[in-house]
Amino acid sequence: MKDYGSGMDELKIGAGVSVAERARWMPHWKIEKYHGDDVCPENLFEVDEFDGNCLLNEGITELLNLLIGGTATAFNNANAYIGIGDSNTAAVASQTGLQAAVNKLYKAMDGTYPQVLNQTVTFRATFGSSDANFSWQEFTVANGNSDAAKNLSRKVENHGTKATDTWVVSLTVTIA
Repeated sequence: MKDYGSGMDELKIGAGVSVAERARWMPHWKIEKYHGDDVCPENLFEVDEFDGNCLLNEGITELLNLLIGGTATAFNNANAYIGIGDSNTAAVASQTGLQAAVNKLYKAMDGTYPQVLNQTVTFRATFGSSDANFSWQEFTVANGNSDAAKNLSRKVENHGTKATDTWVVSLTVTIA
């Protein structure tokens, strides 16, 4: 029996007992904004937190290939990047990366990221004072340093214009 309202598939198992399975993808973004280059508590001047993103078809396919041991590039410390761009083009699943024409940058993971704890993965990258100094409108996680990589997801939301400060971006995804 298919429940079209909730997106859950339901299987009837005799005597009216039902079993349903679903997983929820719960992304949470955070941008910590620091004055200058020194990432220390006294230089923190703002924290932006926001939820959601659009899973991209190419990222979903890459995850499924990793799941079955197929040919795919892992979203690990050697390969994962957070991308930032200035495009406010709405996110759709068929996109393959950031949509900005010029102002975009993919930054490698910080030293011990990504990290997994229980059902949660956290990606984190630091954009120094000379990195990505433009309007921050779009966000992605990719398994390479360009739009040619497989982008897992894309979020479009205005989070200000970065100038000479250091911004630390993290995406935490919980699957429950």
